[in-house]
Amino acid sequence: MQAIATARWDDVRLFLALRREGSLASAGVRTGLDASTLSRRLASLEDTLGARLFDRTREGLVPTAAAELLLPAAEEMEAAHARFARDASVFEREAEGTVRLSVPPGVADAFVAPALVRLRAKHPRIRLELDASVRLTDLTRREADVALRTIRPQGGELVMTRLAASPWTPMTSLSRAAGPKVMRWDDVDWIAWGDDLATIPPARWLTQHVSVAPVLKTSHIAAQVAAVREGVGVALLPLVYAKVEAIAPLPHGKSLAASAREFPVNETWLVGHRALRGVPRVAAVWDFLVEEFARFDAKERRR
Repeated sequence: MQAIATARWDDVRLFLALRREGSLASAGVRTGLDASTLSRRLASLEDTLGARLFDRTREGLVPTAAAELLLPAAEEMEAAHARFARDASVFEREAEGTVRLSVPPGVADAFVAPALVRLRAKHPRIRLELDASVRLTDLTRREADVALRTIRPQGGELVMTRLAASPWTPMTSLSRAAGPKVMRWDDVDWIAWGDDLATIPPARWLTQHVSVAPVLKTSHIAAQVAAVREGVGVALLPLVYAKVEAIAPLPHGKSLAASAREFPVNETWLVGHRALRGVPRVAAVWDFLVEEFARFDAKERRR
C-alpha cells in the first residue's frame, strides 16, 4: 500500500500510454518522450510498485497480470484528473455573477439599497438577489451567500465581522424633537412591534417601561420610520437612523435617565460561509459592505 501511494500521476499517465500503445515507440509519440526515457521511467515505476508491469517481447510490450489489475484504478485516476482540470478551468477569476444577499428589512431600505449604485459602479458584472425579509436565511445550507444580521450567529462553518453598533433610542419627528422634554414615557404616543417580534430587545424594553397601549403596532421597520417621520408617534429605533432619515431622538428629562441606560444596543454583523468567502464575487460584495459601513461611520464621526 505504501509503494502504490508513492506512484505519481505522471507515472500513471505513462503506464496508460504503454498499455494502450503496446510499444515504447508508439507510447513515445503519444507522450512526447523518447523510447529510452520511457524505458527508464517504466523500470522506475516497476521498482516503486515492486511488480513487473510488462513483458518485453519482439512484438512489443505484453501487459502482465499486475498491469491488468492496476488498469481500472489507473483509468479512474485519469478520469479524476480530467474532471479536476475541467472543474478548475471554470473557477471564478473576476468578480462577476450573482450574489444572494440577506439583509433585515430596515437595513436594506435605509442603508444597503441606496449604496448599490456605488457597488454597480465598482463591480458592474455582479448581480444581486436581495432578500429583505424578516426570515433568517440559513447560510450553512447555502440559502444566501452573504448576510447582515443584528445578532451574532453561531457556527463553525461561518465567518463574520461586526460592522456597527448603535443604541436603540426613542425617535420622533423633527418638529416634535424641537419641543419640550418628556418626563414620563407614558406621556407620548408609541409605535410598537407586532406580536411576532415581541421578544426582541427593543420590544421587551417597551413592555417593561411603557404601560400605555401603542397607537400603532407593526414589525415592518420601514413603516415605523415613516410613521415617526410623519408625526404619528414615537418608536424605539437604532440611533443611526437619525443620520439617514428625517427623524431625531426624543428629548427626555433626567427622571428617565435610569431607564434610558437600559436601551438595548443594535449590532450589525456581516456573515458568510467559510467555503464561499474567497469566491471573487462574494469577496467583492463582502469588502464593499465593510467599506460602506466604515465610510458611513467615518462620515458621522466628522459631523
